[in-house]
Amino acid sequence: MEVHNVTADADVFTSNAYLALGETPTLVDAGAMTGVESVIRDYTDRLDRVVVTHQHSDHIGQLEPVCSAFDADCYAYADHPVRTDSLRDGDELVVGDERCEVVHTPGHGDDHVALVGETALFSGDVVVYNDGAFDDGSFGRTDYPGMSRERLIESITELLDRLPDSVDSMYAGHGDVYTGDVRAVVERSLGRAKRREPKYPDE
Repeated sequence: MEVHNVTADADVFTSNAYLALGETPTLVDAGAMTGVESVIRDYTDRLDRVVVTHQHSDHIGQLEPVCSAFDADCYAYADHPVRTDSLRDGDELVVGDERCEVVHTPGHGDDHVALVGETALFSGDVVVYNDGAFDDGSFGRTDYPGMSRERLIESITELLDRLPDSVDSMYAGHGDVYTGDVRAVVERSLGRAKRREPKYPDE
């Protein structure tokens, strides 16, 4: 599957926004970079849908402009003014060329979902490869109101249970794309979360 991070050159704080090309051109998260729709047009004039992993501002700041520019459907777990389709745990949808299962993964956000395909994991912020806090296995912060480390641990455990061994690419909301043993990275993330390792000094 051909995937591009269309916010890679952003000079503002934003999530990664992944454009998956193929049968169903899909953007996973819209990010917060003004003008991201023009970067998308560098790759395609057709965008069928935007899938939201969770509605933190760095992930949906440009959701409305992107959906408007491409007349794209919007899939999200929680309600949003531009949502056209609701996501629920266990739903399946095509992202680019790959059929993915929706896994509800709260803890960092109540509405957080990850997308699990045969070869790709779009993990949002539930787990990441590297993010400035930990390398080679990290997880979304849980120190703000409404967040929960316990729920995050449960979510990562559930994600592992539903992650095929064939997944070899992880597209996380922050940090680098990882290619290799994705299960091992997720397991390291879970271990750190269970040890209550703080992500930040004041957590």
